[in-house]
Amino acid sequence: MNKRDVMEYDVLVVGGGPSGLSAAIRIKQLAKKETKDISVCLVEKGTEVGSHILSGAVIDTVALDELIPNWKEKGAPLNTKVKKDTFNLLSEKGHITIPQILIPPLMSNKDNYIASLGDLSNWLSKEAEHLGIEIYPGFTAQEPLFNDQNQLIGILTGDMGRDAEGHETPNFVPGIEIHAKYTLVAEGTRGSIAKQIEQTLLLRKNSDPQKYGLGFKEIWRVKKENHEPGLVEHSLGWPLQDDTGGGSFTYHYGENYVSLGFVVHLDYSNPYLSPFDEFQRFKTHPRTKKLLAGAERISYGARAINEGGIQSWPDLAFPGGLFIGCSAGMVNVPRIKGTHNAMKSGMLGAEAVVEAIIHPETIKNSLLVKYNERMRGSWVWSDLYAVRNIKPLIAKFGTRLGMIFGGMEMWLASFRLYLPWTLHHRKADHETLIDIKKAKSITYPKPDNIITFDKLNSISLSNIGHDANQPCHLQLLNEDIPTKHNYPKYDSPEQRYCPAGVYEIIKDNDSIKLQINGQNCIHCKTCDIKDPKQNINWVPPEGGSGPIYSKM
Repeated sequence: MNKRDVMEYDVLVVGGGPSGLSAAIRIKQLAKKETKDISVCLVEKGTEVGSHILSGAVIDTVALDELIPNWKEKGAPLNTKVKKDTFNLLSEKGHITIPQILIPPLMSNKDNYIASLGDLSNWLSKEAEHLGIEIYPGFTAQEPLFNDQNQLIGILTGDMGRDAEGHETPNFVPGIEIHAKYTLVAEGTRGSIAKQIEQTLLLRKNSDPQKYGLGFKEIWRVKKENHEPGLVEHSLGWPLQDDTGGGSFTYHYGENYVSLGFVVHLDYSNPYLSPFDEFQRFKTHPRTKKLLAGAERISYGARAINEGGIQSWPDLAFPGGLFIGCSAGMVNVPRIKGTHNAMKSGMLGAEAVVEAIIHPETIKNSLLVKYNERMRGSWVWSDLYAVRNIKPLIAKFGTRLGMIFGGMEMWLASFRLYLPWTLHHRKADHETLIDIKKAKSITYPKPDNIITFDKLNSISLSNIGHDANQPCHLQLLNEDIPTKHNYPKYDSPEQRYCPAGVYEIIKDNDSIKLQINGQNCIHCKTCDIKDPKQNINWVPPEGGSGPIYSKM
């Protein structure tokens, strides 16, 4: 048994996205103000900070303005300001543009910036390092560590150098225990450590199930005559049926770049539906097809998105730690953005942590209850409270009626008139599929390899790196469920909901088996969310594995 090294810090941050980096930076800012030395460590599973980050992204800078007021002078990679904001309803061949005067002010993108969230995260990491924060990319958080009082005391990082069967190779290096007075969990959507902490401490007993979407994104370099810097377009409708939530985004930025994306809500019911193929079909719409004429596709990726809102927040504070960013769920669904909320949650978490370290006598059982108070008193709560019923309305009434009712509620909220009720999410996304016998088959066109592509062609642009001889990070809790339950009841939906071709049904005469191509995984977490029996457990692969996104 290899002895594990132990590293001690005042604060540990798990995850190098906007929320984790904002928290780390704010801790150091406050520590300097209080002339207090507070040690901060941040671990990030990607090979570098930003390599696993994927977002639209139109960024509201309200949190960045608070965190680093002189970010422009410091060269933050926010260069394309939104100049035009449009919203369209699509039919198969046409569209209707909703007049801007009818769009609720809450959905406005005025003064926001189109950017790469990966680039912004990488820039924030440099700011963090200048403040003395120790950042360790390529380190996975494998397991939460608790003391005898069930207080979180840190994490165990993943072993490195095991072969596919889990045996130690000559290059084996055991994981490290990182201990901290407080741990801020900032893994993003459906984090593996967050899931373990929630289950151990029963942190979801008072919340609705979390709801999710699957977001796709491609970066295209379009012809100059098709490029309109600062243009932001969103759409609802075709190719999705009314009972399936989702929509598209098209953002023009930089030197003839277009960020093209599509979101499918994961509470869809038809097991034949393929979110990836719906995205490819969207690109054949006349408007999009014209935009992409003669264009070059540069990057592809996909990532699950939290959509449950405040109803689906777990207990944000627990003994020894906090959930910040999308480990809790900070996305404003109708705005399709949450970076500002994620960053602010990290900053508020930092304030609670610094206060606890400076005045430990005010804290009982390492529980930072003031974080909850700060969150509910912040503009994050106001932002999300105003739209709390939008997702439930879409789920109940369909996209068209749901958005009409939701639009009315958002207009009322613009005048600080809030409805006295909060609608709830009754089912988790893995509970919504119907039996294949009751479902309508969907036939998707073959890709033309010009603007539409298959999954394997697409993930070749994600720069995936997984050592073929490492343990599979996609774990089946029961080996029989894929073939004895998912196949006969749903025709193996994992073949379709995965956006990277990880899951493949192999038929050999009268036998079938599920083949897991773990080397294809782009860490979207959809399988962990949508599997009907919750039989797939996503755990981090060896540190540094996964996609290396560029400009995403």
